[in-house]
Amino acid sequence: MNNLTRPVLQTVRAQSLRRLNHTSTTPLKAGFVPGKAKLVLGLLGVSAFTLYCFDARSSIHEHVLCPIIRAVTDAEDGHKLGIWLMKYGLTPRLFNDIDDEALKVKVFDKVLSNPIGVAAGLDKNGEAIEALYDSGFGYVEIGSITPKPQPGNPQPRFFRLPEDDAVINRYGFNSDGHQSVVTRLKQRLCGFLRYNSFPGNHSLREGKLLAINLGKNKTGDEVEDYLKGVECFNEYSDVLVINVSSPNTPGLRNLQGEAKLTNLLTSIVAKRDALIKEQGKKTPILVKIAPDLNESEIQSIVNSAKNSRINGIIVSNTTIQRPESLKSSSDLTSETGGLSGAPVKPFALKALRTAAKFAQGSDLVLVGCGGISNGKDALEFGRAGATFVQLYTSFAYKGPGLVYNIKKELTEELKKEGKTWEEIIGSDLK
Repeated sequence: MNNLTRPVLQTVRAQSLRRLNHTSTTPLKAGFVPGKAKLVLGLLGVSAFTLYCFDARSSIHEHVLCPIIRAVTDAEDGHKLGIWLMKYGLTPRLFNDIDDEALKVKVFDKVLSNPIGVAAGLDKNGEAIEALYDSGFGYVEIGSITPKPQPGNPQPRFFRLPEDDAVINRYGFNSDGHQSVVTRLKQRLCGFLRYNSFPGNHSLREGKLLAINLGKNKTGDEVEDYLKGVECFNEYSDVLVINVSSPNTPGLRNLQGEAKLTNLLTSIVAKRDALIKEQGKKTPILVKIAPDLNESEIQSIVNSAKNSRINGIIVSNTTIQRPESLKSSSDLTSETGGLSGAPVKPFALKALRTAAKFAQGSDLVLVGCGGISNGKDALEFGRAGATFVQLYTSFAYKGPGLVYNIKKELTEELKKEGKTWEEIIGSDLK
């Protein structure tokens, strides 16, 4: 190195040292976070929010997400969106969902971990079964399913009455048909059995049951259509439900008359019994009735149920009545169809009490359905004679956290009394 280059190098080294010293001693500005740390914190925040949103207990569903969906969709599109989200596992679930012992109930020689079920009409074609169990339901009922695919009634056919926490529907048994739904159920079962042994319930969940609700085609035979349903779905269900009470299929409710109903149910039981040897199971059969029946009509239905030796009655379906308590506009309330939700509760409860009176002393299981939206409602139906209860409309309005809240409220009420669910069933009748 010559004498000319040495001063230049010394100057460069001195400048580099000054820059290094300045960099290493300058304090970080307040609030400064290096880029990678910002990214990590951002990802943690997004992950935490995602977990919060996917937890059914989160209040954001009832107070934010469900209202947004209602604001941007009409009733039927909202229904379709909900099923699509559930089908692809994009809805919240109850993590670590362990039901309290006080909620257990024995029914059909099996044990339900809780007495809260979802009614038919929500998942018409068996596309959202897993998501419904993940929401905390002990009993899931799909359908109504008709033998042949049919589109149902023309749109619009589903209307929200938000001021009343109610809906009116005249869907008319829109269904994918037997073949499509049973294929779906077979695929579900085969997928499960690849990695697991059969648990004894077609819910494929311990302490839970899967029911299939059967309907008839609009122009179908009033007996043969149901027999086809029994033959198709007996092997894949824990419970079969015979729907003779939808107000949206012409002439269907006429099947609730004693002579016709006894003939229908007797034929169904015979078909079920004929499958016992082949399939090795005796599937319980329920009939679903309307709330718009007088005492004599309900007594006749109970007699038909006893005489045909079915296993129980679901009380009730939607109502064609429009109570004066409705707050929604007459443009909505005057729509043709079945009303469901909170306003149906008095009708369903009255019908349940009447059915329970006539069913006393028999082995008939009664299921309460209509206007249940909290733990006290469920308790009221239980005391009136329901072995378990079902809901649908309140679940649509309040979101996936509803089942958790009902079970929590129900457990608290039972423990206050020092009782279990089984101990309060029918207690108002004694």
